Amino acid sequence: MTTAAARAQLADIIYRRSFGRGEVKLASGQVSDYYFDMKPSMLDPAGSAIIATMMLDRIVATGAEFVGGLELGAVPITGSVCAVSVAAGKPVRGFIVRKQAKGHGAQKKIEGLARGESLAGKKIAILEDVTTTGGSAAQAIEVCKAAGAEVTLVISIVDRDEGAKEFFAGLGLRFESLFKAMEFRSRKD
Repeated sequence: MTTAAARAQLADIIYRRSFGRGEVKLASGQVSDYYFDMKPSMLDPAGSAIIATMMLDRIVATGAEFVGGLELGAVPITGSVCAVSVAAGKPVRGFIVRKQAKGHGAQKKIEGLARGESLAGKKIAILEDVTTTGGSAAQAIEVCKAAGAEVTLVISIVDRDEGAKEFFAGLGLRFESLFKAMEFRSRKD
């Protein structure tokens, strides 16, 4: 399948399974008349594979050794990218940033690293399902930078085009998305 065909197939999956209209309060606190619930697309077999494949080349191009992001949105993407990376012969490891450390066990904020493994000195890509202002990814970035990681890319499936690009530019970070929200808002089918 060509890249254009895969992108078109993923757009259809997202439109059918994850895009909706109706008033909703976003994680940023803003109110919108449309929304994306990306979990049905991220957990769709074809959607998962296409998202991971489309993200992988961009991630690898930055030299990232690890991929991950803030729970819950980054969890399915991280697993898919890691699996596809091995199949493509470009393995990257994954991690998840907790919003709050567990109150028991090792009480870690960053999960998925082996005992003795650290993000210190590692190049990482931060993954997101939907980006509005960049606030959710910023939480993950802060935790990862505090752990000594170098963020090479922030990548999202859908950018709502409501300030994230400018926010990340202000932090000196590269930001990309697979789609812009307008691509779905303007569809009539």
